[in-house]
Amino acid sequence: MDEIPSLDVIDRAILTELQSDASRSIQQIAEVVGLSQNPCWRRIRRLEADGVIRARVALVDPRKVDKALTVFVNVRTNQHNQAWLDRFAERVRAIPEVVEFYRMSGEVDYLLKILAADVAEYDAIYKRLIETAELHDISSSFAMEQIKFTTEVPVGALHE
Repeated sequence: MDEIPSLDVIDRAILTELQSDASRSIQQIAEVVGLSQNPCWRRIRRLEADGVIRARVALVDPRKVDKALTVFVNVRTNQHNQAWLDRFAERVRAIPEVVEFYRMSGEVDYLLKILAADVAEYDAIYKRLIETAELHDISSSFAMEQIKFTTEVPVGALHE
């Protein structure tokens, strides 16, 4: 299990600010969190080195790049061995339209989030998916409306 780094209130404030808008300058972030520029930069570098900040990225609106259809795919299998999982995971990771992929507890073994232009494109992705490995059952649900979406992790609950 990964060790949870010790984060103080300033670290959390920095994380909140970066998650809100990582394109702002160090000076702007430092002003908001009550630090001068150099200590703020050192904290950000430490948060990156500790793996708390995994990456700083641009968030693309899927609708603006013709990926307006969001599909959640439930996968069930009767294969529960490491070799099967390794093969399945490798092949699913190679499908760029699969943007999230989880191993689950309960009735469903795997949950995938897929972005596609339309149902026809999803059908082509589905056909690639069912060729990846022996699957027992696949169930797809199409998102009708996105009510909430965020990439921001609530950092106030982290252990100090």
